[in-house]
Amino acid sequence: MTLVVLGIDALDPDLVDSDKHPHLTLDAHRSIETIVSSSGEPSTHELWPTIITGLSPTDHGLVLDDGVTWENPIVAALSSVADYVLPSGLQTRLGNWLLTNTGADAFRTPATYYADNDLETVFRGRESAAIGIPNYVVDPDTEDREHQLRRHMGDLFKRDSDAKGGHTSADPVAFYEQCLEMMMIRIARVRRALRSREHELVFGYTSGLDLIGHVTHSRPALQDRAYEEVNEFVGELRGDLDKEDELVLVSDHGLQDGLHTEEAMIAATDPSVVNSVESVLDVRAAIEELLETGEHTPKPRNDRQDGLGSEAVREQLDDLGYM
Repeated sequence: MTLVVLGIDALDPDLVDSDKHPHLTLDAHRSIETIVSSSGEPSTHELWPTIITGLSPTDHGLVLDDGVTWENPIVAALSSVADYVLPSGLQTRLGNWLLTNTGADAFRTPATYYADNDLETVFRGRESAAIGIPNYVVDPDTEDREHQLRRHMGDLFKRDSDAKGGHTSADPVAFYEQCLEMMMIRIARVRRALRSREHELVFGYTSGLDLIGHVTHSRPALQDRAYEEVNEFVGELRGDLDKEDELVLVSDHGLQDGLHTEEAMIAATDPSVVNSVESVLDVRAAIEELLETGEHTPKPRNDRQDGLGSEAVREQLDDLGYM
């Protein structure tokens, strides 16, 4: 049996509908509380470490500094100087420029950070796969297609603190297609990890829905279509589940009119998971309870019946240039 957790950044409880989006609402779903950062809105940088540790940002230490994170290598190299010579507003603009123009990634804290700081995560002591989780990077020297696309968006996605939603796009339709590709490949990786039957926990993440929401505030039909397509992608993942498997969807915040909202969301094939979660701080405990009460044990390699299916997914990703 395998528990699959799929993090969908900015999945908004007010924008899902059980009839239109049965695979985003699953057997039960609800809005949950999130945490607002120093920037005045919920922050991806802070919240995914919170979700996997059950700790507040001040307790796990990955805290947004005035809207800019200084952990990535390029920004970190300038931070000690910037703290002394630049006002905070200019630091924010500098960080925005660097993240837009240099290929720096703000969410690349290595997984070793947690052990180094004596922080337990939902992955500790488990046969698990962590796929693309912000600030929990298992192998900092590698990246997949979602990382590559996110880092090379150019004019399709520019940070602009003066714009509604904090971003602009030279071509929202082309940007939408790129984000859908990002989501497809991440969910395909989650499907492959599930089908391998090597893990008791598969935890994946995709950012495409958040990115689309930031630039489609003037084109709500694009955001609506994104929800319909993600619903289909998750439906394909759901089709890979065995009868004993469980699926949980979780977001870090919502997103409406280009801006983060202060409501996150959880959905699950097991309604008891949903009932036990009131905020992003509760997600880790709910996942662990589900793992501890079920037979979530990977099968010995020789006993797996679906290896060919998993290999077929890998070959398809290789053919598409995504692995």
